[in-house]
Amino acid sequence: MTTTIQDFPEVGEIIVATITRIMDQGAYVTLDEYNNIQGFLHVSEITTGWIRNVEKFLRVGEKKVLLVKRVDSARSEIDLSLKQVSTDQKKKKLLELKRREKEKALVENLKSRASLSKVEIDKIESMLIEKFDTVYDAFSEVAAKGKLILDNLNISPKALAVIEELSAKIQIPHVEIRGILELICTKSNGIEIIKSALLEVADNKNVDVSITYIGAPKYRITIIAQNFKEAEKELKPILSSIQDTIEKKGGTFKFTREESKKTREG
Repeated sequence: MTTTIQDFPEVGEIIVATITRIMDQGAYVTLDEYNNIQGFLHVSEITTGWIRNVEKFLRVGEKKVLLVKRVDSARSEIDLSLKQVSTDQKKKKLLELKRREKEKALVENLKSRASLSKVEIDKIESMLIEKFDTVYDAFSEVAAKGKLILDNLNISPKALAVIEELSAKIQIPHVEIRGILELICTKSNGIEIIKSALLEVADNKNVDVSITYIGAPKYRITIIAQNFKEAEKELKPILSSIQDTIEKKGGTFKFTREESKKTREG
């Protein structure tokens, strides 16, 4: 896998480092993503408040998500902070690291199973990155939409088959948004009008739409998509279609949102 190793991180960057030596003044660490160059975590940047014993907060060999505070490349000095890293920043960084490790494993498995040379695997990797930004995103797209999305790339049938096989093992993140529809139509065929309006939107090709009957006049609509942006994009026209159909027939429409959630992690 092609990896670019930078000499030093940038100030404000969130990095992963391994504790190598602990002292009263803080700890020395090696930066995992920067060829294990050394940085320093001062005792005042470990946590808020006074620390009596640094070893109660850190241990040698432990990995920490840190913020780069200062970089002096001429003197090879990098000052870091633990306490200034937010929970969201930590989660995002660990997810990025996890995906990078998965990506590396995917490339190595593809190379091995498809019997590819280094030149061949580097070429495929470059094509996937150019089209999908990252190799992991490419495999995720294949998992969600099938290998046909790679048709315009010059990838051998054997490699495509392996990509499809490896992609099938990836769990695509899904989110769920839902709400309660209150639909009333007092016409003699009102029930049929409501059913027709609901069946029409349930047949959506872009997202998974399900509608369940709760009890007159309430129905629960659930939309499952790969992300909240996609789900919200589909929700608006679906609701508009139902509302238009019901109100044109003299009925009433009301929608109440329920809590959204992630249904599966990738």
